[in-house]
Amino acid sequence: MTLKAAVLGHPIGHSKSPALHRAAYGRLGIDVEYSAIDVTVPELPAFMASVRDQPGWCGLSVTMPLKTAMVDEVDEVRGVACILGVVNTVVFEADGTSVRRVGYNTDVAGIVNAVRHAGVVSAPSAVILGGGGTAAAAIAALKDLGAPSADVYVRDVGRAAEARAASQGVGLPVRILPLSGAAAAMAAADVVISTLPPRGADALADELAGLGARTPGVLLDVAYDPWPSRIASVWQDGGGTVVPGLEMLLYQAVEQVRFFSGLGDDVTAEVIDVMCDAVGAPRRVF
Repeated sequence: MTLKAAVLGHPIGHSKSPALHRAAYGRLGIDVEYSAIDVTVPELPAFMASVRDQPGWCGLSVTMPLKTAMVDEVDEVRGVACILGVVNTVVFEADGTSVRRVGYNTDVAGIVNAVRHAGVVSAPSAVILGGGGTAAAAIAALKDLGAPSADVYVRDVGRAAEARAASQGVGLPVRILPLSGAAAAMAAADVVISTLPPRGADALADELAGLGARTPGVLLDVAYDPWPSRIASVWQDGGGTVVPGLEMLLYQAVEQVRFFSGLGDDVTAEVIDVMCDAVGAPRRVF
């Protein structure tokens, strides 16, 4: 039987998840039909109810703006997703004669592996731009990387509930600060993770360029379309290392493929290489 999987979000036409997943299942020799489905937050409950009764589903990738709303649409939440209240992965698990929909978060692993691949050492000084669901994953990732704390810069310091909850949940102290003061702090940090939407950091990039400061650290910009982003270009001009959001997308997708295929660690370097090829990313050196 052909299995079914999909990435959900709104808008979703730009997503590279189908290319990543299709390449992986092709290399693994597994018959999985993976699609992109446009779903808004109000439409999510009806969609999740509809797939419950459809045979053959093995997994869902979940992107913005659905990651928080998905918590209420699954039967169980596991791992760091329980702490963050953010689900980017749904796995359909057989439970006797029924199927359970289980929520996970692979964004944390995606961030950790992306910045480690760029050479980030343990215990970095860290800045996060944005305070939503991906910022929550970034806080958990920085905890895994040994960061002692992080400064989180947001447009509205009164609307960073997800970041505050993540800080408390994983035990990483954070300061919530206005985005207007981020430029100098970014330049001094070992690692900066921008979770802002495409073009959302353009004004900050101009401010950083105006400072003329060196940027010796690593910047992960989770937005990957258009690329390079303005903030990525300025960062690179300042001497820093840029990690495109495509790297995070790759590594979180690897974890999803492990879940959806049921093969776990048998999803090896050869599979990751064909996933890289599918989206024009450099092959890994293992």
